[in-house]
Amino acid sequence: MRHRVLKRKLNVDTSHRKALLSNLAISMIINRKINTTFPKAKELQKYLEKVVTIAKEDNLQARREVIKVIPNKEAIRLLFEEISPQFKERNGGYTRVIRAGFRKGDSSPMAIIEFVK
Repeated sequence: MRHRVLKRKLNVDTSHRKALLSNLAISMIINRKINTTFPKAKELQKYLEKVVTIAKEDNLQARREVIKVIPNKEAIRLLFEEISPQFKERNGGYTRVIRAGFRKGDSSPMAIIEFVK
């Protein structure tokens, strides 16, 4: 039973899942839009919403919290200087997931995840 289960396992162990989400978040911040499988996109959406909410407060504590989960200097700079100021007046809903059909090789449901303008 899946009672009170909050996260998808994505068929990988915990350390792999943390690294996967961190790398997807870095790619998303740098490129503003990525194409991935639908379950990964939905998990990344939850992950990024929390990170952007923390980054909206631009202070030392917020930077340290974000650096814990996204260890990339370029992504941190872009997040604090360009992305989070766009969402100062917005209370959540910073990203959108758009279904993009199925992958040809294994019929996995694909999605495009991007920041809302």
